[in-house]
Amino acid sequence: MTSRPFADRHIGPDDEALRRMLDVVGIDSLEALVDAAVPSTIRQDAPLDLPAALSEEEALGELRSIAAENEVMTSLIGMGYVGTVLPGVIQRNVLENPAWYTSYTPYQPEISQGRLEALLNFQTMVADLTGMDLANASLLDEGTAAAEAMTMCRRVGRHPGTAFFVDAAAHPQTIDVVRTRAEPLGIELIVGDPETDLDPEVAFGVLVQDPATDGRLRDLAAIAERVHAAGGLLVVAADLLACTLVVPPGEHGADIVVGSAQRFGVPMGYGGPHAAFMATRSTYARALPGRLVGVSVDTEGRTALRLALQTREQHIRREKATSNICTAQVLLANIAGFYATYHGPDGLRAIAERVHRLTTGAADALASMGVAVRSREVFDTLVLDVPGAGDAVVAAGHERRLNLRPLGPDAVGLTFDETTTPEVVARVLDAVAAATGASGAAASTVGVEGEWGIPEGLRRTSSYLDHPVFHRHRSETSMLRYLRRLADADLALDRTMIPLGSCTMKLNATAEMAPITWPELAHLHPFAPVEQARGYRRIIGDLEAWLAEISGYDAVSMQPNAGSQGEYAGLLAIRAYHRSRGDEGRTVCLIPSSAHGTNAASAVLAGMDVVVVGCDDDGNIDVDDLRAKIDRHGAELAALMITYPSTHGVYESTVREVCDLVHSHGGQVYLDGANLNALVGIGQPGRFGADVSHFNLHKTFCIPHGGGGPGVGPIGVRSHLAPFLPGHGVVPPHDGPAPGEGGVGPVASAPWGSASILPISWMYVRMMGAEGLLRATQVAILSANYVARVLAPHYPVLYAGPEGFVAHECILDTRPLKDEAGVSVDDIAKRLMDHGFHAPTMSFPVAGTLMIEPTESEDLDELDRFCDAMASIRGEIEAVAKGDLPRDDNPLVRAPHTAADLLGAWERAYDRQAGAFPDGVDPARKYWPPVSRIDQAHGDRNVMCSCPPIEAYGR
Repeated sequence: MTSRPFADRHIGPDDEALRRMLDVVGIDSLEALVDAAVPSTIRQDAPLDLPAALSEEEALGELRSIAAENEVMTSLIGMGYVGTVLPGVIQRNVLENPAWYTSYTPYQPEISQGRLEALLNFQTMVADLTGMDLANASLLDEGTAAAEAMTMCRRVGRHPGTAFFVDAAAHPQTIDVVRTRAEPLGIELIVGDPETDLDPEVAFGVLVQDPATDGRLRDLAAIAERVHAAGGLLVVAADLLACTLVVPPGEHGADIVVGSAQRFGVPMGYGGPHAAFMATRSTYARALPGRLVGVSVDTEGRTALRLALQTREQHIRREKATSNICTAQVLLANIAGFYATYHGPDGLRAIAERVHRLTTGAADALASMGVAVRSREVFDTLVLDVPGAGDAVVAAGHERRLNLRPLGPDAVGLTFDETTTPEVVARVLDAVAAATGASGAAASTVGVEGEWGIPEGLRRTSSYLDHPVFHRHRSETSMLRYLRRLADADLALDRTMIPLGSCTMKLNATAEMAPITWPELAHLHPFAPVEQARGYRRIIGDLEAWLAEISGYDAVSMQPNAGSQGEYAGLLAIRAYHRSRGDEGRTVCLIPSSAHGTNAASAVLAGMDVVVVGCDDDGNIDVDDLRAKIDRHGAELAALMITYPSTHGVYESTVREVCDLVHSHGGQVYLDGANLNALVGIGQPGRFGADVSHFNLHKTFCIPHGGGGPGVGPIGVRSHLAPFLPGHGVVPPHDGPAPGEGGVGPVASAPWGSASILPISWMYVRMMGAEGLLRATQVAILSANYVARVLAPHYPVLYAGPEGFVAHECILDTRPLKDEAGVSVDDIAKRLMDHGFHAPTMSFPVAGTLMIEPTESEDLDELDRFCDAMASIRGEIEAVAKGDLPRDDNPLVRAPHTAADLLGAWERAYDRQAGAFPDGVDPARKYWPPVSRIDQAHGDRNVMCSCPPIEAYGR
């Protein structure tokens, strides 16, 4: 047994540190601080009703017994989810390595070169395999990638049609997600056979699955020619492993290619998280949703990577954004890219050939048994025609610990993968023989792989993965060192505090992370029979109940696999609710000017019209402006989206009044849960006026950011919205009306979204208990107020509540420094790198400011180290203002400083020591940024989004 409760491990400051912090803040206790900072009108009356906290060992033991209730059989279900083998060197050194899983989105590229290089590898891999010009740095899953492709076709295409055509042989969950997205946008969805049912004159875009969900391979060139002749665009949902053997979609005329990289080393995990991808022509680079890693140079001319064309993103463009997606699946994209790096083109081809030959060998054996195989022109999937015996074959498979794909009474599907062995094929044949009475003699001869089943005209002849990075790391030693080199280039939570406002970079404890690789959780197919997933259903049920209790809502859906998707699902629920009452005209969504950019983008995707509400001088919602906007749009009012505590880091005292005002005019209140870390145990949104919220499990509930994903954004709703939680056509996640009956379709490919990382949050709540969660909230508030008080003499704190306290974050006003010394907020951010810190959130929600959220996990020494660094930077700014340092040549404007900068001649107006070792930096702990300041404009003028020649890296 551990000697201390887990809450004491999670919360950084000990009792002595808390006393010192309270003294600085000028208050007697944590309870008194909460009383002073948090309006009484939102306070909850009773403590949270949660199970008593367990120790780390006890919680792991309980979860292990729950996981054991899952029954993991060999899955041949397919449908975009297959078994795979994650190389141990990648599992241990990436998936299980906090240097990779605790890093933040690479918005500060100088300290993110390792993860950016990994993502560039991923982009290059996808572009090469699909035969396209460029690819993005991942999307959430295949279904949402297809939906994003649909809206991209409408944005960039010139076809006058209003319909989007979807291949009936696409994966059914993909069709459903695309349908969910199309309906509120007024896009007509046509589902059919693209070879017989497609009228190119009416469809602005066409989605074809290749290989199809039933395994068939098709010549896409003829389809592309018809689509292009009518002015439309062709989207292909592709399989990356198949692309090693089959002519890639880009060579057949595809305009956009989407899919999932799951089979490149990422476990099925009951549905996710998995890195989806989107690749396209260079013509459409500026319309491509999601992040895009590009190549630029730093101030010394060295090759440097950064996120390209960021002006496309929702944080800047809001309702005009290309997408509402904020988090992607970066950690999983890195794993998939490293999988390709480790195996190389020859290794991937060998894996693909083996899978294919086992598939054709099974087809041969089945034919010899007299069983009809629907198509032999396949890569890895077969459909067996077994008239009247479909259910019996599936049942016989279960008896042999196989999950086959049910296709009704007369057919069964089989998908083979990297983990398939001849013994598995023998069991398949035995099951078919037992259920159909066909001769099983062929089963004894299995092991001889079949002949080539890909038609000659569809066989790939072009090369791929030619860049040296895909050829250099065949040995584990080499791969290990490559992963270490990249990790050393980055600055993650395992090295330092990451004080990002609104992003809650807190401890991701080892005990929370350990279960994600347990076989009972990692290797379950999301469409496995529900009786085989009892463990997962218990984990999901526990989390739904706990989140409902914490938030005060009546029902919870775990399906949304990002905060932005939670926003989208919540707004769809509001929309469906209004429509169920005959209020189709309620389309206006009021959004404060301070809101997250995803709010406005999500509202547009949900078919709503955005109307902005102003904020007053204190950063609160301007209630007078809100009244005016409601009076103007009352009959059209669908919803108000607010963030609470506000994005300005304040508990607004008018929140109940605001909610009542919206409700009195027939609207609903969406409360963005990004800042829930300041509410847990203190206030419940569902009980102080909100109707729906999403909860960022990658913030408040300890799922790590992973360099920009995975995220999870489940939603909680009050009872009247519960029937409108997202459904699913393959495995319904909850009771309620079907989409065609007034219900809402899926917003993610899997019924419970990114299920395999839900145990992280389960462990957090189970180990913290009600008291631990409350204390975490109290300490988060104290830490923010401590930092605000310590830094107030150096930088004005822009907003505070009536008693002078902030919530869980504070905004420092650095705007006057531009006039005073020519120092920008960017200069401060880059100078913090020399101190070994990631910058706070820059210029959001107020341009030219820094938003700081210290979280409850940072101990007092680290808080003081950060405050000392900020004070030191303020001293340098004063030196510039006084003329002691020139405005154009000082440690701030030339930050960050690399080790290479110190070599050779030094012709700067300050000495080397001041540049590289500012006040308080211990040389023994020094982090060296690998590049100096990056030229963002150069990169956007010269967009390169795949691996440059290896010599260009210069390191």
